[in-house]
Amino acid sequence: MYIAVVGGQLCTEEEARAAYEVGRLLAERDAVVICGGLTGVMEAVCRGAKEAGGTTIGVLPGPFRSDANQYVDHAIATDMGQARNAIIVRTSDAVIAIGGEYGTLSEIAMALKMGKRVVAISTWDIANRGVSDDKIIRAETPETAVDIVEAGVR
Repeated sequence: MYIAVVGGQLCTEEEARAAYEVGRLLAERDAVVICGGLTGVMEAVCRGAKEAGGTTIGVLPGPFRSDANQYVDHAIATDMGQARNAIIVRTSDAVIAIGGEYGTLSEIAMALKMGKRVVAISTWDIANRGVSDDKIIRAETPETAVDIVEAGVR
């Protein structure tokens, strides 16, 4: 399983804790974590995965692999800015979104467009003409989020 974990470069302590736990749980289930490779949610999920013996991939917006956080095993420097979000989502089997800003919103939208399962922990509420998008699965805990993506992928 390749699971994208998307979220902000800046995050709250609660979002960082959730991301860390998601990373740990994914690693324990032999999933590869793919993310944007920078700080915030991305660093927390990579740290959780690495501390549990998992593998992490960071798809970076800039031209330098050295920009990756210290918990990224495989850094991919794209020099594509936010367009790199499409690579993150396309490479994944499912997406877990934690918090985030407009970049996270774009990843959620691309994942839905590509038919990927999207599980949300405290992130965007998306509605079309006032009707909530029921394709986004809400999870209250990291455990529930990981259970949902695993059930959808396996």
